[in-house]
Amino acid sequence: TARTLSLTDSGDFIITTSGSATEVTIPSNASVAFTTGTEIDFIQKGAGELTIIGGGGVTLNGVEEGSTAITAQWGGATIKKIDTNEWVIVGKINDVA
Repeated sequence: TARTLSLTDSGDFIITTSGSATEVTIPSNASVAFTTGTEIDFIQKGAGELTIIGGGGVTLNGVEEGSTAITAQWGGATIKKIDTNEWVIVGKINDVA
């Protein structure tokens, strides 16, 4: 399962319930102009690993490779937009090489 964030996700609490892996992509500011300061929360409720990816031109701070997976079922994370194409992620995450 794959999903790209949209403006309607601003301030949302996204819960993934799939037993299969899910990838959520943060789009570039040119595609979706989230307001600086936007926060989006995630919880991996299902057994399928949730990976959060910075799309082309997007820097996802807090991880080394620009993407990260939630560490386990019921783990969670929050992303916050801190500049035009720059986000920070905090939570129960692992680096993805």
